[in-house]
Amino acid sequence: MAPRAVILGCQGPDLGAAERRFFASAAPWGFILFARNIEGPGQLRRLTGDLRDAVGRDGPVLIDQEGGRVARMRGPDWREWAPALEECARLPGRELRARAMYLRYRMIAAELRAVGIDVNCAPVLDVVQPDTHAVIRNRCYGGDPAEVAAIGRAVADGLIAGGVLPVMKHIPGQGRATLDSHLDLPRVPAALADLEALDFAPFRALADLPAAMSAHLVYPALDPERPATLSPDVVRWIRGGIGFDGLLMTDDLSMKALRGPFGVRAEAAIGAGCDLVLHCNGNPAEAAAVAEVVPELAGRALARAERAQAVRGSAGQADPAALEAEFVELRGRAAGA
Repeated sequence: MAPRAVILGCQGPDLGAAERRFFASAAPWGFILFARNIEGPGQLRRLTGDLRDAVGRDGPVLIDQEGGRVARMRGPDWREWAPALEECARLPGRELRARAMYLRYRMIAAELRAVGIDVNCAPVLDVVQPDTHAVIRNRCYGGDPAEVAAIGRAVADGLIAGGVLPVMKHIPGQGRATLDSHLDLPRVPAALADLEALDFAPFRALADLPAAMSAHLVYPALDPERPATLSPDVVRWIRGGIGFDGLLMTDDLSMKALRGPFGVRAEAAIGAGCDLVLHCNGNPAEAAAVAEVVPELAGRALARAERAQAVRGSAGQADPAALEAEFVELRGRAAGA
């Protein structure tokens, strides 16, 4: 069976028989993991293998491993990191920040590949603003769009060098959101010229990257009613105005920024032009409703998915100890500046 246009979460650290049968029938393009799915390296390697066995192919396995507050894999088994905004702020100059973040994500990539995870939902290209909501703020790289783009490029390069597909988020930009889209639907009343100059700029600079995740917020300058994830007008702007022709997936359909039955949400996102929908919480009834309505990947969506999957690969040669030593040296240099 061809993969369907959906990425699904699973319920716990082990794959039960009923869940395995559901995944075999639903044929999702890939899977996404959260803290509830993770107990340790050996267990996680088994789980990623079981997920791929369930669909009978090398399906992508995603995670949000930004470091800092948003990190599903935590110590002591995996490295702990400062929030990105703090990490970048302590390093003087764009070049030093970009190099440090490259090293950080090259090390993260090695940890992911060691347990069978090959897609990371990063870089975060949202540009921080004075009133950016706390759910986004310390995950950002800074307030200058050119610098955000440079650091984002370094993050993506570090992941790709480690054999991990990067997914930039939250396109076309969530830095002006003053509400948490997990709980509410933010509206961003900025003029299109201001959005172009600030929010959209990092995504345009990195439009050649292979994958992106949408934002659940309303941009009245583009569509006064529908959140970006469900808006054909915003998706057309992402494709034309920003120039992104990679794989476009939604943010989690179970976030409260969206309303209505889950099948309706999924149909609206695909109808708007998203290539894939993302359902994260593992709720069987919700996941079944989504899987029932999404199509098999075909046409341009399939081509984009295949291009994105091709980015996954064997990690290039690197000495983990040397990467960490350079990262520590950069931090020390910053502390002494």
